[in-house]
Amino acid sequence: MQGVLTGFAVIAVVIGVGYVIGRRGHLGDQGREVLTKLAFHVASPALLFTTLARADLSVVFSSRLLVTALSTAAAAGVFVAVAVVRGWGVGRTTIGALCSSYVNAGNLGIPIAVYVLGDASLVAPVLLFQLVGVTPVALTILDLSGGGGQGPLWRRLLTPLRNPIAVGSLAGVAVSASGVRVPSPLMDPLTLIGNMSVPAVLLAFGISLCGSTWPGRGPDRHPVFLSVALKSVGQPVAAWALATGVFGLHGARLLDVVVTSALPAAQNLYTYASSYGVGERLARDSILLSTVLSVPVLVVVATLLG
Repeated sequence: MQGVLTGFAVIAVVIGVGYVIGRRGHLGDQGREVLTKLAFHVASPALLFTTLARADLSVVFSSRLLVTALSTAAAAGVFVAVAVVRGWGVGRTTIGALCSSYVNAGNLGIPIAVYVLGDASLVAPVLLFQLVGVTPVALTILDLSGGGGQGPLWRRLLTPLRNPIAVGSLAGVAVSASGVRVPSPLMDPLTLIGNMSVPAVLLAFGISLCGSTWPGRGPDRHPVFLSVALKSVGQPVAAWALATGVFGLHGARLLDVVVTSALPAAQNLYTYASSYGVGERLARDSILLSTVLSVPVLVVVATLLG
């Protein structure tokens, strides 16, 4: 279980540093906002571009990716269905659906893939699917629901191209698909900038915990508990059922898809919520609780299927 513990330890330390920074006020009143904007508009697009520009897009066409896509759709779909009945609004529903199904395949998934699954590339299909498929769609919905839907049709259709996260992802896919090698004088600065993304997101998340109440309280408690239940239990169970019952996966391939589905909600979802000013507490609490719960869940999964 070294991979599970190592991945969580790294995240916990950086979030803890952010919390201390927030408590001491080292970055001032606007520290969290500046870090969030830095991650959303600069560092994350650079990270996504450099990651996808070097990726092997052939991993997209695999049964493992189909399991991931279907289990993601199942978890998100349940949340959306409940949210529509309860009238939680488009913005909160979108953030909640992401927290129910969007896994931390990057800064936590990679070390766990290395130490538990034995191959870091096994998270690549999940990472590509989320960056290329889920993220642009979700951010487009957030853009349109926040007033971006006003104006002529052509402007609304171009909404994804005005989003830095989507632009970085799509540009990286285009470079990878074309086979063009980006020159080092251009790629190296982008890589350096992209390396700020994960620390900035985690530090901003830690700062946001200062002065906050215990997670799962307040008006967002029902969306939080639903998203955490779907992310921690619903999605891995759906992945196991699909992998065994539909695609006939077993052994290492079954362990791969279930472990990746059991990863907690990604920290960058809080960046999205903060950037759009919607569902911030929902995202923060869901990420925190799903991260804590994913430790025993991953241990159980690795023990039963490993």
